[in-house]
Amino acid sequence: MEKMVKYRDAIIQLLNEGLAAGSHRENPNLEEYVSFDTERDHYQLLSLGWENGRRVYFCILHFDIKGGKIWLQENNTDYDIISRLEQMGIAKSEIVIGFHPADVRGMSEFAVA
Repeated sequence: MEKMVKYRDAIIQLLNEGLAAGSHRENPNLEEYVSFDTERDHYQLLSLGWENGRRVYFCILHFDIKGGKIWLQENNTDYDIISRLEQMGIAKSEIVIGFHPADVRGMSEFAVA
């Protein structure tokens, strides 16, 4: 259970850091939001609003906690999320790169599932 609390705290901290970084965007019609579902362990940083007459609904970061591991489902940033998680004491073997196909995950130093 302590491990799950550690994972949740790390993810929420990362999303809040991303939210703070996004607050300096040039387009005042776009806002960033964090979404936490701590019961089902889904966590997202989203960008919403309007740009050039078009509706924007964009996932910047998405994490899940599944099978006792952190799943990085989406990373549309230049931010080195993995290094940041490692600084927080989370090993690569506890992180699944969910946006890579399952057969590719086995070729990395990260968890497969």
